[in-house]
Amino acid sequence: MFLHIPQLLDAAALQNIGSILNNAAPQDTWTDGRVTSGTQSAEVKNNQQMPEQGQATQQARAIVMQALERSPDFLASTLPKRVYPPGFNRYSGQTNAFGTHIDNAMRRIPGSAEYVRTDISCTVFLSHPQDYEGGELVIAGAGGQTQIKLAAGDAYIYPATTLHHVNPVTKGARVASFFWVQSFVPRADQRQLLYDLDVSIMRLRKLHGETPEAIALTGTYHNLLRMWTQV
Repeated sequence: MFLHIPQLLDAAALQNIGSILNNAAPQDTWTDGRVTSGTQSAEVKNNQQMPEQGQATQQARAIVMQALERSPDFLASTLPKRVYPPGFNRYSGQTNAFGTHIDNAMRRIPGSAEYVRTDISCTVFLSHPQDYEGGELVIAGAGGQTQIKLAAGDAYIYPATTLHHVNPVTKGARVASFFWVQSFVPRADQRQLLYDLDVSIMRLRKLHGETPEAIALTGTYHNLLRMWTQV
């Protein structure tokens, strides 16, 4: 599933995250992004990241997680079983791009022995698009390449199985939050069907109220969810 979620973060959340990242202690500020890469992606990765265990990262991460928990679109589209703790990256100057790669299938949660299977990738844009040039998230698909460059606060989710890259930032700085989701429903086609059905039910309820047809379709949704869920 490919989904644009507008205004996942509101203006206040963006301001708070910006202040936290900009005022991080020296030991908690930007470092080489390759520290979290696999063997292949490390060869093409050239950006900076906030330390995963840093205090500033943890404070900013909490704001992103709160926004995710409040987002009906995020919850309905990903059906999250586990979320890899959001990180933060920056593309600017000489560290300004991430070549074509595919995300690791499994990632160990920092500071624990637990792993997340990366069914879904997510980027939350933190910089206003007019503040930098380049920096598009480019996702390869059967119909060609899709370039994503969204407003600050907007999120984009896409299958972690896709090849993708970030175009070089030629001016300014592109800051974003990134993370992965392990879904209760591992198959992307099944998640898409469930999301489409859920959205249609919500629209029917908005137009006609709680009708017998809406109740029946809700039952179908939950029965499919029971059939496809892995707990």
